[in-house]
Amino acid sequence: MPTALITGITGQDGSYLAEFLLGKGYDVHGIIRRASTFNTDRIDHIYADPHDRKAKLFLHYGDLADGTGLRRIIESVRPDEVYNLGAQSHVRVSFDQPEYTADVDFTGTLRLLEAVRDYAGNNGTKVKMYQAGSSEMFGATPPPQNEAAAFYPRSPYAVAKVASHWICVNYREAYDMFICNGILFNHESPRRGETFVTRKITRAVGRIKMGLQEKLFLGNLDAQRDWGFAGDYVEAMWGMLQQPGPDDFVVATGEMHSVCEFCEAAFAQVDLNWKDYVEFDERYLRPTEVDALRGDSSKMQKQLGWKPRVGFPELVRMMVEHDLDLAKQERLLHDAGHGAGLRSLNT
Repeated sequence: MPTALITGITGQDGSYLAEFLLGKGYDVHGIIRRASTFNTDRIDHIYADPHDRKAKLFLHYGDLADGTGLRRIIESVRPDEVYNLGAQSHVRVSFDQPEYTADVDFTGTLRLLEAVRDYAGNNGTKVKMYQAGSSEMFGATPPPQNEAAAFYPRSPYAVAKVASHWICVNYREAYDMFICNGILFNHESPRRGETFVTRKITRAVGRIKMGLQEKLFLGNLDAQRDWGFAGDYVEAMWGMLQQPGPDDFVVATGEMHSVCEFCEAAFAQVDLNWKDYVEFDERYLRPTEVDALRGDSSKMQKQLGWKPRVGFPELVRMMVEHDLDLAKQERLLHDAGHGAGLRSLNT
């Protein structure tokens, strides 16, 4: 069976992709960063002890900042497909940590490309590689944005992703490597990190409903995004690598909604008016904002037959239901006298 290597396997996309590939019969290997606490919550349900002969998921300590480690992992795993999902992926944080973001999000991609190129050349094999791009690369370019639209990045994160995109194109052309750039527009799920705006909203909805939080503070409420479901989007990643030749694809729903609309839809799930609880805080504004992103994925739909299955209302509903259940658990702990550990989501 084919073998896949995933960087960023413990993230939202990595966990859904690992599930999907295991369902396809793959042996899946993931790179995780060493930490003093466990950070594998999103994949614990699919992980089996490697001593089990039926185990199909294997984890390796590594980092996109460590080229030597990447080479060792690739030589050991011998992957047929490599999915580079690892990144410092928070746009606002990239303004605070631009050097780190550039090192991991761009130079990390370059390190991985070199490791894959050397491994494939030394072993006479063809390795297919997926590079995770972002709609943030379009930045100030007016919507709709497709593969032919100009990049106009508005953050260190987006700049690093643009650089990664073009270095992948260069290696594809210079060394005849099978590399696909997936330019994915915003994709969310109950596994989204709690500091990202959609999950921050749905977590707050649950906590406010259960009396654990009073207000939700947000930045640019007028920003408009094309939001889809991460579980749909990882299937698009895989589909790109199953084509006869490499290419670049936009993955999006083609719909655009504002942060206000997301708030309204999320609070309505629990019969609350979002205007009673949401307040503006300029600390969450970016130095340079991206006003509107809406993807045109007609190329993806035509060539690969991919279409999103989960629409905006269903996405909001599944996230709110999940986070309402979490809030109910928090409420039980609070009522049992364990409320000191409750966290605020407004940081």
